[in-house]
Amino acid sequence: MKLLSGAIAAVDHGGSLGRASALFPHAPQPFLDLSTGINPHSYPLFDLPATALSRLPEPGRLRELAEIAAKAYGARSAAHVVAAPGTQILLPRVASLVKPGKALVLGPTYAEHARVAAIAGHAVVEVGDFDALADADLAVLVNPNNPDGRVIERDRLVGLAARLRAKGGLLVVDEAFMDVGPVQHSLAGDVGQGGMVVLRSFGKFFGLAGVRLGFALADQLTAERLEAQLGPWAVAGPALEYGIRALADAEWQDDMRQGLAADA
Repeated sequence: MKLLSGAIAAVDHGGSLGRASALFPHAPQPFLDLSTGINPHSYPLFDLPATALSRLPEPGRLRELAEIAAKAYGARSAAHVVAAPGTQILLPRVASLVKPGKALVLGPTYAEHARVAAIAGHAVVEVGDFDALADADLAVLVNPNNPDGRVIERDRLVGLAARLRAKGGLLVVDEAFMDVGPVQHSLAGDVGQGGMVVLRSFGKFFGLAGVRLGFALADQLTAERLEAQLGPWAVAGPALEYGIRALADAEWQDDMRQGLAADA
């Protein structure tokens, strides 16, 4: 168990080739970037409709994206899906869904989850034992985990969420890598029970991190609360178009999973 400082400033993340070049100006180019979990084989680029850039995003396109995302991720309906400009912007809002208390983060994992929990007023502790999360007001884990690939079984997660829900707590499961993980352990279809929020990243699997698109899956009331905080037009028009096209493209997704497995 490790008490974290809860620094408010963002820690340095991988993926910043500009910073790497500044630190090592004489290193041979190009850099082989092993710091990021983004698929190097991105979804094919396509011509966007001009309205994606010239008009405010239409609510109907956002609803269409939510419906397609619900199907792709296994949520019961679009009412359980909140689209946002990346999961990063969702993290502090999700951490604020419960009043400040004890936040336990199952480590080792991303530093950002602990940072945003501290911003939300929680006392943050990193733990190495899954069972210890039951003592939290806010429990956070990544499944499958980065950097060690750890997978927590769905039944254990559902049980933990029930224990937290009974005392007004919340389980947050970051499923950023579940697109290529054991989908039978995803909580996407269970979020309607309450007491849990699932985060899904678009940019990693589809190799389009610059699009800035991510999702929170939650019970309907929590989803409505998060949507209200994000406000209108949170997702940019180009991100809507790429999300709708790519998440509906099951054939590309199946081929990519097979290709990545072969590469690995």
